[in-house]
Amino acid sequence: MSGFEVIAAGVLSLLQDRGRFGQSALGLTTGGAMDAPSARWANRLLGNDYGAPLIECSVGGLQLRTNTSSYIAVTGAELPLSINGKAAELWTVHKVQPGDVIELGMVSQGLRAYLAASGGFAVTPQFGSVSTVLREGIGGLKGNKLQSGDVLAAQPVNQLPRLSLPLAYRPQFNRVLTLRLVEGYQADSFPVTERQRFYLNSYKVTPQADRMGYKLTGTAIHSQQSQLLSEGICYGAVQIPPDGQPIVLLNDRQTLGGYPKIGSVLSLDCALLAQAVAGTELYFTPISPEQAHNALCLAKVRTDAITSQLVSL
Repeated sequence: MSGFEVIAAGVLSLLQDRGRFGQSALGLTTGGAMDAPSARWANRLLGNDYGAPLIECSVGGLQLRTNTSSYIAVTGAELPLSINGKAAELWTVHKVQPGDVIELGMVSQGLRAYLAASGGFAVTPQFGSVSTVLREGIGGLKGNKLQSGDVLAAQPVNQLPRLSLPLAYRPQFNRVLTLRLVEGYQADSFPVTERQRFYLNSYKVTPQADRMGYKLTGTAIHSQQSQLLSEGICYGAVQIPPDGQPIVLLNDRQTLGGYPKIGSVLSLDCALLAQAVAGTELYFTPISPEQAHNALCLAKVRTDAITSQLVSL
């Protein structure tokens, strides 16, 4: 099989795409790349469909051996990238040949890196997606994380423009974040003083942070209702359990929940949160649905404009 062989899978490497939609009624969560903009850039640099299957490598340590002619791009968290022991630039298209060894070191900024290959990895979808969700044992290769000896099929590609995203347009993963939040109907169950406390004080990311959600610590806030009837949970929902410490629910969240939710974090900011390590300081700020819509539209316009300025090597 032509493609890429996993020599070492690193701390946690998963096959992901844009996610699994329309399956919540079956109890299946969305999954998908945690830092969706970085994942899309990896595919965009290679001319792939933006949702083509790629590898999400958390923390680092991934090593692959190529057994085909192809091109790769690595985006997302800051980490050392080498091909055959020679340092290679992130956010840049690189040609690889049979026998080449690709190695991702350990992250120095951010948490998750994305490795895409030209044409995307050929993986059979399950319920419309290849996204791996370990809790559900679905997606990827037999519902599991990548392991040494796995082979990821990919079509040979002999000619492709070598593009690079200029440094000025690459994201910065800061240790202080402001998350924009659209309040939901349950926000009314939080007294005005509790909501003010929520927005005025900072929170920190705890070690209890994974693909399911980020548990925060800081000033506790409380709802007039400690538990509600279970209902569907959207991406970015901020639920407040009885201890008053917020949890931001992300890609692998459960499909139903009964804790009060003060609102939902804008998807653009969820992607930044997904790159936040323990100890990162967070602030929440309220925005309207109209402001959220405008922010998403502006982000698309900006991405399209940057695409026209990609550097050809």
